[in-house]
Amino acid sequence: MKKIGIIGAMEEEITPLLELFPPRNRATLLGGNLFYHIVYKDTEIHIAYSKIGKVHAAITASTMILRFGCEKVIFCGVAGGLREDLAVGDLLLGTKLCQHDVDISAFGHPLGFIPESRVFIETDESLNAIARQVALESNLTLKEGIIASGDAFIHSREKKQWIIDNFGAAAVEMEGASVAVVCDSFKVPCCILRSISDSADGSADVSFDEFLESSAKAGADFVKKMVDRLV
Repeated sequence: MKKIGIIGAMEEEITPLLELFPPRNRATLLGGNLFYHIVYKDTEIHIAYSKIGKVHAAITASTMILRFGCEKVIFCGVAGGLREDLAVGDLLLGTKLCQHDVDISAFGHPLGFIPESRVFIETDESLNAIARQVALESNLTLKEGIIASGDAFIHSREKKQWIIDNFGAAAVEMEGASVAVVCDSFKVPCCILRSISDSADGSADVSFDEFLESSAKAGADFVKKMVDRLV
């Protein structure tokens, strides 16, 4: 039986997912996280929200793979837009992920680099191809780009520009890169999808709250269509 893991950072990000699938059969409380288990078309689907931040997301992704045997991982949630062509409600496919808050440049390394790793972690091309096909069939515009992750909510124009200048990022959030690192380490394909909920500037805190629910719903609808293709 195929096993797919779906992760969001917040409860609000997985609530629409749980509503889209049949009633969950059971749930497991592990490491402070509740993992929902669903059998859907002869496939096991495991859904959880990690809590905010890279550490929590890494724990959840590792648990999905090591405890529940997930063979593919999809992360779905919201993000702050950095590129001018990204508007609130747009869907963004993360082709590469980086950690904008990693800095050991004092030792001559580039920003975002960790020894025995690399600045950018690529997501799985086969899953990304499915995402593109779903967008095409749904008549949706799916934008693509680099997503930068860090343990800070970005809400200043200066920091926003710094991330753009140093990483060429299209969007910023707080979990995706850690999920990508975990999946890359265990050779598990991953896909990172983000709905743009704010512009990561001085009004970010206001627009984030306002558009969280609608953005999360849009992402959940898209992931459901991806799962239907995978199963």
